[in-house]
Amino acid sequence: MFNVLPLPAFDDNYIWMLTNADYSGMVVVDPGDAEVVIKAVNETNTPLIAILLTHHHGDHTGGVKQLVELYSVPVYGPQSSPFKGISHPLKDSDKITLLGEIMTVKEVPGHTLDHICYFKSTETPQLFCGDTLFLAGCGRLFEGTAEQMLKNMDYFKTLPHETSIYCTHEYSLANLAFASAVEPNNLDISTTIKRCKQLRAQNIPTLPSSISQELMVNPFMRSQEETVQEAARSYIKSSVNNELDAFTAIREWKNNF
Repeated sequence: MFNVLPLPAFDDNYIWMLTNADYSGMVVVDPGDAEVVIKAVNETNTPLIAILLTHHHGDHTGGVKQLVELYSVPVYGPQSSPFKGISHPLKDSDKITLLGEIMTVKEVPGHTLDHICYFKSTETPQLFCGDTLFLAGCGRLFEGTAEQMLKNMDYFKTLPHETSIYCTHEYSLANLAFASAVEPNNLDISTTIKRCKQLRAQNIPTLPSSISQELMVNPFMRSQEETVQEAARSYIKSSVNNELDAFTAIREWKNNF
């Protein structure tokens, strides 16, 4: 399996650094800041061998040009991306092998239309999902639709419950505060808030999360639950006829929370 370390960047980004004890080199996911990666390469004396991108936003791609100029590495990313620095474009169901591990590409439009994630299924499953799925949250819909994002959540529900989730922002406490507003009687949420506060007090990341945790605390993974649908009805002061109605309502609520 990948050994995964967070490289903090900007105010709340994580650039994920992937290594494997049996292979030389590192892979980084969404390097918005080149200097953070360069420092890691120098301090660990581990060569950079590839870059993975999930989508085109600058806080995920801003360091690519400098890193490619320095290290001449391949850049994997979505084939539909407006970002022009991708050397190895990927589409849904493509597979890539890096550091001895096979990852499957899944197109997950919503936050952006070009968004993809990378899933490694062997041993301990690992998901690198950019700004699509967060601990207790999902990405803001800048380009896509609520229907697209709900389909993404349905896909994530099919993954093994033990899958580790590596998203790219430390949004957990803010997301959990919203989740608590949606489901104030959900004890899993209150327990997770306590744990995450303890971690952040020590400047420790709250990530990775897991699919099993998200099924218990994430309102966007729980839009089929009556408690979430009732909260959605209360927010929009109107009927909620299906899961998409509930998801759409709570995504709008989160925008204004």
